[in-house]
Amino acid sequence: MSQQQDFETQAGGGQEPQFAAFVAIDWAGRKHVWAMQKAGSDKRETGEVDSSPEAVDEWVQNLLARVDGRPVAVCLEQSRGALVCLLMKYPNLVLYPIHPAAVKRFRAALYPSGTKDDPLDAGLQLELLLHHRGRLRAWKPDTVETRELQILVEQRRGLVDQRTAESNRLKQALKLYYPQALRWFDDVTSPLLGAFLKRWPTLESAQSARPETLRKFFHQHNCRSAELIQQRIDEIGRAMPATGDPAIVRTSVMLVHHLTDMIAVLRSSIGKLEEAIRSVSRSHPDFAVFDSFPGAGDALAPRLIAAFGTQRERFPCAGDVQCFSGIAPVTVRSGKTVAVHFRFACSKFVRQTFHEWASHSIGFCDWARAYYQQQLGRGSGHHAAVRSLAAKWIRIAWRCWKDGTPYNEQTYLDALRRRGSPLADKLAAAQ
Repeated sequence: MSQQQDFETQAGGGQEPQFAAFVAIDWAGRKHVWAMQKAGSDKRETGEVDSSPEAVDEWVQNLLARVDGRPVAVCLEQSRGALVCLLMKYPNLVLYPIHPAAVKRFRAALYPSGTKDDPLDAGLQLELLLHHRGRLRAWKPDTVETRELQILVEQRRGLVDQRTAESNRLKQALKLYYPQALRWFDDVTSPLLGAFLKRWPTLESAQSARPETLRKFFHQHNCRSAELIQQRIDEIGRAMPATGDPAIVRTSVMLVHHLTDMIAVLRSSIGKLEEAIRSVSRSHPDFAVFDSFPGAGDALAPRLIAAFGTQRERFPCAGDVQCFSGIAPVTVRSGKTVAVHFRFACSKFVRQTFHEWASHSIGFCDWARAYYQQQLGRGSGHHAAVRSLAAKWIRIAWRCWKDGTPYNEQTYLDALRRRGSPLADKLAAAQ
């Protein structure tokens, strides 16, 4: 077995390779500051490297040449970003991403004065890598389709949030001069409202249109309810302008045109992302597992695949998933005082994924609905009850994911009855 093959075997099996050197990088937009210490030496070296791919490649090649191609541990304040993308292509570099807050608090513990400097931070990261590596996790990339799905679902969520922000701005603009449009159309992000505002951006322009023209417009945009169309036409004729100030009207019309264009672009982009997510997720080896869960559907099943990934060794128990996702609470104990509170240090997107899935499952799963109602009956609020249900779902999903078997509700209900769960009695009484 070659040196490179042996290194890959050690890294993949969880055994730490014999590192030839330890490097910490404090990344920045233009230049990265690095600190290095060779294995078995107390001497440290520091320097800077330009952030361009060419400069980073030259620096890595020089580094590997100095250690004869042996593995090097690299610590950096990124888990996903430009520097990780640059370094992940070098198989002899083992990356140890750390949270920026860890360096910040480590710095505050050693330097209470509040001093901060890039070389100082690089040195602190090197200290963490050298002396606390057992608390760090080496970064191991998941499969290509899993990483692609992770990026796609996060991009979609970002565009959905952006569309929500733009739709809120549109609502505020219409409230100034054209509030009736919000009453006539339920969804401000719909193509129907966008087309209506493009053609009749003010109440006066809509009132000047003939009823036959309005009726034809609604028919062309797939609105077939004669009663609803007539109701809209009648209300347009009776409506009164909210303001006659030309300054407000003219500037609001310009903003409304801009916002409707933005929402249309976002709607199209979200649709394309959803097509890509559907294609990638359905070809994923774990799709059948996560698609089997009640309430998952086309939107949440891909997000669950992205949250779990394919590396079974990453989460040895269901509790690891609960902590990683932020569903598990945090216990703070000091003396006689014990407090349990919401977990803040987690991926907000992953926590949102499990929270939304648990909430949706209430409408599709009898035991989930019964458990949610049971938590409410014990005094929990809505979100606390949903998080408790999400923790229960995570244990089930982890077992299915670990075994590679789809969810079977009857199997779970049988297990509840065997354990004598009060939930099973509650479900039996409801039948």
